[in-house]
Amino acid sequence: MNLTQALSARAAWFDLLDDEQQARVLQDTAVAHVETGTIVEHKGVIACAWIGVLDGLVKVSVGNADGKLASLTGVSAGGWIGEGSLLKREARKYDIIALRSSTIARLRGDTFYWLLDASIPFNRYLLHQLNERVAQFIGKAEYDRLLAPDARVARCLAELFNPLLYPGNSMRLEITQEEIGFLARISRQRTNQALRTLEAAQLLKIEYGAVQVLDLDGLKHYMGAADAQCPPAQCPPR
Repeated sequence: MNLTQALSARAAWFDLLDDEQQARVLQDTAVAHVETGTIVEHKGVIACAWIGVLDGLVKVSVGNADGKLASLTGVSAGGWIGEGSLLKREARKYDIIALRSSTIARLRGDTFYWLLDASIPFNRYLLHQLNERVAQFIGKAEYDRLLAPDARVARCLAELFNPLLYPGNSMRLEITQEEIGFLARISRQRTNQALRTLEAAQLLKIEYGAVQVLDLDGLKHYMGAADAQCPPAQCPPR
């Protein structure tokens, strides 16, 4: 797959651009293949590119001097991250780390700024993405504090199937239980238990090295065992 095809498939904003704008994006986008555990972007480094995941899976995380780490979110294929730091022309406040072998695109910052000045459709796309990202982090702050592990895994998976942040993804995602555990911040064993519970609730199907989502809305609103024990028409309102 060449870069034009890759961006058409993995960058929903690319087809919104005119021919001149697409040509400049193709010229100013660098693509790199990174292995599992590679730090794609370092916390504290001035942002100079917009980061896209063409293939694979990365996590956005923060840490402190004591070695404690916290995953903020995962970004699957089709996701673009880091526009906030670019817009504010500041240092990144997080690391971006590959959870598996991934293909990463970097759109140069000056071209990103040029698109902001030149393309109204690009601005609208970015506005919708920023709005969705804010809603995502507000929701994550809520469920990290209030929900049990089963529900946290459900919401974590639902994030990775967000059609606005990760357009073009099917309802099947190649992701291991270990990777889900990293993102939900629970052990692999507890992740396995949560996935079995969600499968029993007919929200997803577990495959080898992958998850097939059967009910995305159900994952988004899953609260716990009570949801799995009553038909939708009899469940309490959410």
